[in-house]
Amino acid sequence: MNIKALRAFRYALSEGTIAAASELMHLSQPAVSRLISGLEAELKLELFDRSGRSLSPTQEGIAFYREAGRILDNLDEVRRIADDIRAGRSQKLRIVSMPRIAQYLSAPVVVEYSRKNPDVSVSVDLRARREAGKWLAGQEYDIGIGALPVRHPEIRTVPLLRVRALAIFPKKHLLAQEDAISTEKLASETVIRLMPGLLLREQLDDMFHSAGVMPERSLEVSSSQFACSLVAAGGGVTIADEMVVQPFREQIEMVPIIPERWMTFGLLYSRRAEPAKAAFDFEKMLKDHVRRSCEGSETMQDLTGSG
Repeated sequence: MNIKALRAFRYALSEGTIAAASELMHLSQPAVSRLISGLEAELKLELFDRSGRSLSPTQEGIAFYREAGRILDNLDEVRRIADDIRAGRSQKLRIVSMPRIAQYLSAPVVVEYSRKNPDVSVSVDLRARREAGKWLAGQEYDIGIGALPVRHPEIRTVPLLRVRALAIFPKKHLLAQEDAISTEKLASETVIRLMPGLLLREQLDDMFHSAGVMPERSLEVSSSQFACSLVAAGGGVTIADEMVVQPFREQIEMVPIIPERWMTFGLLYSRRAEPAKAAFDFEKMLKDHVRRSCEGSETMQDLTGSG
């Protein structure tokens, strides 16, 4: 496949015009148009709608970019990778993490690892669980951090910890005085939920379905951290865990859900390749961080063992 054609498609999509793409590529507009037409012929897809005066992507074009966007975005990295290899700077650790746990689990260990391994280039990508599994299986990353279980034949998992589901209330909320609370008692509150298709949304809905109730009022957001922000601002209640709420501890109250619900998190590796030493070193640091974090907590349990 013609890399220059892929680059022409990416620039035309991002810039919105053939003229802008041609300037970025230092090619004539007809040359860029021919590259895109050739790509469409090769893919047997119509990537752009040319019926109007402006250039707009078709649904096929959007779908292609959505699936191949990371590859297209990394085209310009090829030269840098070659330069790094020639200069002896080929050590790299590529991490993918669920956004929900990135701040609490991933960030402190990434900082520690980078400080202790200045010669290793570290990259961290935040992706939804379903996307992370796909890219990890394709060996786009060396190691993943996410919710378990992951049912993918190409992925091996290592449990790290499990966390108990908590009802999250604004400060001084009446229900925050409870020692534990059922989802039935939350049904009359404004419940802040994640968007459909996200793991925590599925878990939250299952808790309400199991209790035979559904929230009377709800807000939908795309981030569990933002859900906690809304709770802290008095916008309602949500269900999360001790890791997610850490930045908001001074502004919220936490009450364990009954019956108990626990969520497990761990490491994800591709079965297709043996993990590099950098990944093993990062895993050891992450396990140490988990053990320290779980000490004294009643809602977080260490699953790493003593090794």
